[in-house]
Amino acid sequence: MIKKNVIVQKSFEFALKIIEFTETLENQRKYVLANQLLKSGLQ
Repeated sequence: MIKKNVIVQKSFEFALKIIEFTETLENQRKYVLANQLLKSGLQ
């Protein structure tokens, strides 16, 4: 049986949420904040 790594799963979900939120910020024309969040959230 393969055991899932909880940390990897949570990290991946967090990265997806960061991407979704930066898209929302870009739609609101908050480009600088969106770019900074994307850079820091996906390192």
